Amino acid sequence: MSIKFKPKTKEFHLYNQEVSYIFCVLSNGQLGHLYYGKRINPDESYLQFIEGEYRSLTSFVSEENSTFSLQHTRQEYPSFGTGDYADAAFMIKTKDGSRLSDFKFYDFKIQKGKPTLEGLPSTYVDSDEEAETLTIQLRDDYSQTLLELTYTIYENRPVITRHARFEQLGDEVIVLEKALSMSLDLLDSDFKCLHLDGAWGRERHVNVLPLKQGCHSIYSLKGASSAEHNPFLALLRGSANENFGEVFGFSLVYSGNFIGQIDVSPYDEARINFGIHPENFEWLLSKGDSFMTPEVVMVYSDCGLNGMSQTFHSLFRQRLVRGKWRDRLRPVLLNNWEAMTFDFDEKRILTLAKEAASVGIELFVMDDGWFGKRNSDRSGLGDWTVNHEKLPHGLTGLIESIHEMGMSFGLWIEPEMVNKDSDLYREHPDWIFHHPERNTSHGRFQYTLNLANEAVYQNIYQQLHHLLANHEIDYIKWDMNRYMSEVFSPLHSSQQQGELSHRYILNLYRLYDALTSEFPNVLFESCSSGGGRFDPAMLYYAPQTWTSDNSDAIERLKIQYGTSMVYPLSSMGCHVSEVPNQQVQRITPLSTRANVAYFGSFGYELDLSTLSNDEKKAITNQIAFYKNYRHVFQRGEFTRLISPFESKVTAWQVMSEDGNQGFVAFYRTMVTSNEGRQRLMLQNLQPEAIYKINHSKNYSGATLMNAGLVIDKEAFVEGLRDFTSLLISIEKQ
Repeated sequence: MSIKFKPKTKEFHLYNQEVSYIFCVLSNGQLGHLYYGKRINPDESYLQFIEGEYRSLTSFVSEENSTFSLQHTRQEYPSFGTGDYADAAFMIKTKDGSRLSDFKFYDFKIQKGKPTLEGLPSTYVDSDEEAETLTIQLRDDYSQTLLELTYTIYENRPVITRHARFEQLGDEVIVLEKALSMSLDLLDSDFKCLHLDGAWGRERHVNVLPLKQGCHSIYSLKGASSAEHNPFLALLRGSANENFGEVFGFSLVYSGNFIGQIDVSPYDEARINFGIHPENFEWLLSKGDSFMTPEVVMVYSDCGLNGMSQTFHSLFRQRLVRGKWRDRLRPVLLNNWEAMTFDFDEKRILTLAKEAASVGIELFVMDDGWFGKRNSDRSGLGDWTVNHEKLPHGLTGLIESIHEMGMSFGLWIEPEMVNKDSDLYREHPDWIFHHPERNTSHGRFQYTLNLANEAVYQNIYQQLHHLLANHEIDYIKWDMNRYMSEVFSPLHSSQQQGELSHRYILNLYRLYDALTSEFPNVLFESCSSGGGRFDPAMLYYAPQTWTSDNSDAIERLKIQYGTSMVYPLSSMGCHVSEVPNQQVQRITPLSTRANVAYFGSFGYELDLSTLSNDEKKAITNQIAFYKNYRHVFQRGEFTRLISPFESKVTAWQVMSEDGNQGFVAFYRTMVTSNEGRQRLMLQNLQPEAIYKINHSKNYSGATLMNAGLVIDKEAFVEGLRDFTSLLISIEKQ
């Protein structure tokens, strides 16, 4: 058993070998939080952490007890307006205009395994023995509403997942104005907050701030999880770092508008709230209706950030990604976009494909420009039929030619968007998000289709189903190149306008689910101008994401380093591109570009026909090397060693699942004159084992971890230059 209930004290204790999570039923019937952290004794009571006392300017629950105040009691899923003045986890408006709630404990259920979330992606189990689930039922008698809080704890992972569900039992229609996935009141606020922020081309940069009194939040109101803030937070206890100390990680499995918030009270207690952003959100519940919040994954580590990340990596890779591609190694691909953009025809495509096959590419991807009247970004979106002027033999003829070369075939789509210069828009101008009496903004000359509308959903589904059913497509790159604006639908009632953003996301998931179920052999890669929708929910359907449109190797050090805080290497699309780099005009050695891109799902974005014979030979060798070791890069345990946010060098390490082989990468961004010798302190080796470094020298694991591995300056084939790198092999003897 991983979940214990103590009837006498009404305490619930979720625990395994690494973590404990404890809460109780308070005297007023609501839930109080007691403890979350390293495993403690499941047989003891922890009611001492309910710390009531009299304070001025405090509202107390009853006149009989002047120490019990919700303001000063740690809670499990706090409500609004009844004495707790901090940010609430939910808000319900009843017919009389009141937003007051009083959900009291009603019942609970403990079951083996982990239930699915209807209509929402979530982590899962392959066997009921992997996890145990607790569902708490609470009821508000006045509004006659049921609230269910669900917790799953994994048996062998320091992972607890949470979500909430509201169901209206009474005849009254209620309005759900806020419904977060979780709230957590910690015992103190001795933490630094780490989150991942940025913008297009510099996604998921690491940002660390100490907690102070007041509110710290990350959010998106862009209709997507966004490049600006990833739906992830980590709290680092005291001086915790990459390898030492307590870390609490929180990852929201959702792709739309969200908020992650930490509120520190005047008494130095921290409350974490996470879920769908309440701004512009309303959900009507009539009798029998229910609403499910997305899942939050909580990870505890007493081995620093690397320990937290490695838990997220294995969980997301093994119990979030689904289907054929969960356990299958990803192919080496070449994408034609940076080589051609819109300027191509069948002849140019086949010429590049022959070059790709000659160096060992396994998957050839044709990007934007193959459909409709698509010769620029001003037209064609919405018309998913082949452009026969560019491809006279259609997709069928092109795919047959690619397959005959021994490669798989991939295709780019952007089905959620439309250009006004398209047959779809001319036929259905009311299908985009817009207000008929107001200006409608465009992004990249495109507009967002109202996927919350069933007719829009059916049109997109039928077009994509026809495309996949009638062509032997092996890979789909699913792009989204703008955020949402003017989120209004003339096709929906005034009461439904607050539901549009979430209904859009629900139908997006429904669309992905239908296509991935009907075409299980297709490898889907998600994209949103690169990394604008890189979130766990997307991985549930598309096991890899184009990490960033910025393919510069040096910029990618920060992007991939930050992404690795939560996401496994197998989920990161990482490609070698041309120089000067198209995004930042930097010139980097081909070896460095590959040494960065190896740490992910590997590929290329360049015109092979413009390269020298030596460069083609080097690429052939890079591809052969990656094919030999991709099981290490895609499935191995990844460890960050030196941060690009704190140093002019960067280093990281990956070891195979069995620990027998791996690689350390060292990247020099800027050369320092007369610099000292650099040592790398490796991690996660067996102290007594002997490891061969670069097929030559042997060292014990203890030496490599405690004394370090000295970086040999003479090993840099490019010499002492900016933007050079080393890839160092490790083999257990």
